[in-house]
Amino acid sequence: MELRSTEEQKLLADSVERFLAKEYRRPGRAGHSRPDGLDRAMWSRIAELGWLGIGIDEALGGVGGGAIETGIVMEGIGRHLVAEPYLASCVVAGGLLVEAGAAEAARIAAGELVAALAHAEPRGRYDFAHVETRAGPAPGGYRLDGHKAVVPFGAEAELLLVSARISGASRDTAGLALFRVPRGAAGLGVRGYATADGLRAAEITLDGVTVGADAAVGPVGGAWPLLERARDRALVALACEAVGAMDALVALTRDYLRTRKQFGVPIGSFQVLQHRLVDMYMAAGLARSLTEMAARALADPAEDARERARLAAAAKVEAGRAGRLVGQEAVQLHGGMGMTDELVVGRYFKRLTMIDLAFGDADHHRRRFAALAAA
Repeated sequence: MELRSTEEQKLLADSVERFLAKEYRRPGRAGHSRPDGLDRAMWSRIAELGWLGIGIDEALGGVGGGAIETGIVMEGIGRHLVAEPYLASCVVAGGLLVEAGAAEAARIAAGELVAALAHAEPRGRYDFAHVETRAGPAPGGYRLDGHKAVVPFGAEAELLLVSARISGASRDTAGLALFRVPRGAAGLGVRGYATADGLRAAEITLDGVTVGADAAVGPVGGAWPLLERARDRALVALACEAVGAMDALVALTRDYLRTRKQFGVPIGSFQVLQHRLVDMYMAAGLARSLTEMAARALADPAEDARERARLAAAAKVEAGRAGRLVGQEAVQLHGGMGMTDELVVGRYFKRLTMIDLAFGDADHHRRRFAALAAA
């Protein structure tokens, strides 16, 4: 199954592949090797191609499209290990701003603004409703106090969307709010660092950060539905990225088995290795099929919200399970050099491992899928 079903989607896929194949001839150009963690020139070039405006209504300065078009870009990002904040800024934060009708969406589409969702917290584990950061009343707005952990591209973002609790206990879905917090706000602490897969994250502390009443994104105290939908968009986008990375690993491993020789013959002629390559291919194919189902459900406004969430969870489960199998087999079949950073196989495996952990691992979403199916 393929996401590219219309002529426009096929053209987008061709454009993504041509550009990334040229600019990322060495997949996995490490984000942590850059002075500020973000290649601003590359980000501007991607903006010129219109990718940053996908999912943003034309009325808000974007190019339209939805989950399928986003998935096509994310698949290319996975195939070429692109180290840019497309998921963090355009899919997650951008999607939230679009739902709220915020003007900043146009600046994201133009590449003028990088935004990030600061939501996860040190004690939250995978409970998406776990928010201890508090928003209390302040003159003309709100005062924010708390700690956000592992915020993707949090140090590179000019705008943070910070979740905070207006009322209720730490795991209640009611009483949540989202606020825009600009970089450099008084009381905002940011510590950026490199992650194991070559991307960037940050620890964010809020010590008496004050924002105006107009900084709210969506209804104050009723932000949970926005966050839930943002999570499902992120899960499907991550599954698309995993599919792209797995396709690349299958191709790399197949080519290696064809060229590496033992006893005077290519090792790909050994039946046991052929079987292992087929296992990789089948796992990647199943993940692709589930991911397409989830992307099409997400793109269909008539689809039941619970079914969309269930399919997003299923896609994330299969992306995690298949990613582990494909990554481990690729490393093993490449032998000892498969463990080295000099070989791109290891970098794909690292990224697939981080994809599994993002927004909840396969075990977490397996339980969530079961709960949604039983409800």
